Amino acid sequence: MNIAILSASPRADSASLRVAKAVKLQIETSYTTEHTTTLIDFHDNDIPMVGRGDLRPDSLTAFQQRWVNTLNAAQLVICIVPEYNWIMPGEWIDAWHQTGKTAFAHLFDGRVFAVIGVSSGRGGRRPALETQQLLNKLISFLGQSSVVAPALFESHETEKNVDEQGRLIGADIYRAGLDRFLQLALKTAERWNR
Repeated sequence: MNIAILSASPRADSASLRVAKAVKLQIETSYTTEHTTTLIDFHDNDIPMVGRGDLRPDSLTAFQQRWVNTLNAAQLVICIVPEYNWIMPGEWIDAWHQTGKTAFAHLFDGRVFAVIGVSSGRGGRRPALETQQLLNKLISFLGQSSVVAPALFESHETEKNVDEQGRLIGADIYRAGLDRFLQLALKTAERWNR
């Protein structure tokens, strides 16, 4: 199965990127070798903000082409979204707004989306729930057939639990929670893609 791992933080070396690397590492080392993972770091994002430009299929930049190609190839899309002052980044919302057009409707068809919320403290739930809602709205609005997995994972105190390379270094409960989330996301995607 092709799995897209999207680190939604525009910050360099973010906590979201740590979690994205951990997800990639866990999938590649703890599950079957039948999975191919692609990680996108939103620090490289150059999708124009709404009102300042459009995402056009005929003139994509290197990042935009990678974004579209990665989503297009994925059966499972794992979104890792930071919480900044109780909300997700504007760049993240904008990217989905720009991608949620008829020209890219196929990117919302035949996939499973799963969401992780990230915090350096005890947050993460709100951006995860908002991302689930946003994705469901786009799938519905574009008339596509995908599913947003109901399970989500909240990465609390991320820097204490995941190092910069994505190795899990913290509490066993963190490792167990992430593993449970990944098992549910993979199971949902396997059932959906039969």
